[in-house]
Amino acid sequence: MKSFMKSMAIVLAAALFFSSLCACDSNNSSAKVETVKIGVTVYRKDDTFVTSLCAYLEKVSKEKETETGKKIVINIVDGQSSQALQNDQVDSFISQNYNVICVNMVDRTAAAVIVDKVKAANIPVVFFNREPVEEDLRMWNRAYYVGADAAESGRLQGEIIANAFKKDRKQIDKNGDGKIQYVMLEGEQGHQDALLRTEYSIKAVTNAGIQVEKLANDTANWQRAQGSAKMAQWITKLGDRIEVVFSNNDDMALGAIDTLKESKLKVKPVVVGIDATENGINAIEDGGMFGTVFNDAQGQAKAMFELSYCVASGKDPADVVNLESSHYVRVPYRAVTKANAEEILQSLRG
Repeated sequence: MKSFMKSMAIVLAAALFFSSLCACDSNNSSAKVETVKIGVTVYRKDDTFVTSLCAYLEKVSKEKETETGKKIVINIVDGQSSQALQNDQVDSFISQNYNVICVNMVDRTAAAVIVDKVKAANIPVVFFNREPVEEDLRMWNRAYYVGADAAESGRLQGEIIANAFKKDRKQIDKNGDGKIQYVMLEGEQGHQDALLRTEYSIKAVTNAGIQVEKLANDTANWQRAQGSAKMAQWITKLGDRIEVVFSNNDDMALGAIDTLKESKLKVKPVVVGIDATENGINAIEDGGMFGTVFNDAQGQAKAMFELSYCVASGKDPADVVNLESSHYVRVPYRAVTKANAEEILQSLRG
């Protein structure tokens, strides 16, 4: 009996020992799983380009989770076009100890307030898509911007029209007077991208030696419905005098196309946009839109994530992204016409 009791004691001791080992292994395993928390606030969640960018951001974060075994939390909130609300959202991220905060500014001139907040909390900030004033960005060495050069997008848009004019003037110069009569759908009053896209699109045309005549311009706040409404007003006022509709983005361009399709104009103007959204590229293939400029949402999302993940890990961002002037990551644009629309569309779907 004593021998049996002794044997049982040994078995129990062994079981407890191995159980302890397993518990230690389990604890060590969970200890290896780190969590990276990235808070994202966007100026308006229903913006087509921003929605696409955020979807890519979530996709690349999941891929990184699988690769590293780390838990990555991406929390995207809607600023609802209110800078006060967006400031509160940044405060919330700070109070919850997020590792990085990404901001798509409602008001690009108000970034100093956010920089002050994150600097005091020692949390890196990555602005994206809507570029802050340079002085605000330079207030702190852990403030960054990921986006593209808006002037380049305007230049490429203008070159699409200039090249088409030189190749086959009749498809642009409908009345044959040797100049381009145009209207301009502008994104947002005072917004840097809208200002630069507007300026450089026309400058590219005139630099090519082509005369232009502006018939009308107005803001449509990046929105399809507003673009449609403005186009309706211009058709009523200007009729078939319009030869080109320049639009600061695809959504407004698509709105103009919606109206043009319903109009009774015998000679319809050429429409060009910027962003190369999936709907925009489909419109090129259908013949409704003449061209657009590829604003690489996937490339921007990848750069945003790599930069955010790097600074969250305490590493030098220059090791993973090409930093210009210590603060900027620029993702290039690309002109899109019917010749390369399918190629761009496949890259979006891939």
